[in-house]
Amino acid sequence: MSATTLPIGSVLSTPHSYSTSRSSSSAASSGSAAAATGTTGSTGTTGSTTGTTGTSGTTSASSVPSNLTINQTQFLQLISTQMTNQDPLNPTDPTQFLSQIEGLSEVSSLQSLQSSISSLSSSLQGAQILNGTSLLGHSVLASGNTAELTSGGTVSGAVTAPTGASSLTVSVSNSSGTLVDSFSVSPASSGYTDFSWNGATTSGATAPAGQYTVSVNATVGASTQALSPLIYSQVQSVTIDPSTNALDLNTTNGTIPLSSVVNVQ
Repeated sequence: MSATTLPIGSVLSTPHSYSTSRSSSSAASSGSAAAATGTTGSTGTTGSTTGTTGTSGTTSASSVPSNLTINQTQFLQLISTQMTNQDPLNPTDPTQFLSQIEGLSEVSSLQSLQSSISSLSSSLQGAQILNGTSLLGHSVLASGNTAELTSGGTVSGAVTAPTGASSLTVSVSNSSGTLVDSFSVSPASSGYTDFSWNGATTSGATAPAGQYTVSVNATVGASTQALSPLIYSQVQSVTIDPSTNALDLNTTNGTIPLSSVVNVQ
């Protein structure tokens, strides 16, 4: 059957592509025959030129990088061209094209979702930084047992007294572990029990500025129970933790996660 008589108008948008390839093959054959018989030199030259062009096209294709990628529009154009120029005697299964298009659509959707999430994450980080700046200069209460005593300043904190506690004893030690001062506080009936140290030592002298350790013990009946104190510290700057994307407060007592803060003054 001749290619020009096939009813392929509904399948191929460019029906001449198939017949053209047949015509090129006929021309090449005629050129070879002419070269063999030596009757028509011009036809043989045409066949030679066609072969040179094919070799040149192959060289150009081999120079294309192996990691070349295409976007969604180019992919759809490639699929459309492939369907248009398919062999009418052996058409491609359309379900394969649909599967490829569906897969590309899913990948494109995931990339778009990932981009949206990244943009949202950046916006949230910016909002956290902006909110954190409102805490600069304020004192925050968080769990800890070390405090920075400034010249002429005080160390303040709080503790949750256990049920049945009759008294609380606050002890302050210097960086060498030596006890500097100890005083008693009456436990609150509910909530936090506040305490404050003015920097005075047991001898009545003023302790030098520096880092001190605070411990609190509660007297419950005839026993003594160690408690976990909370210390106030002043916020100096804020940062975003790169590992958790959470806001950290850089205070006079070190870095404190915002999630650990229970009170702000």
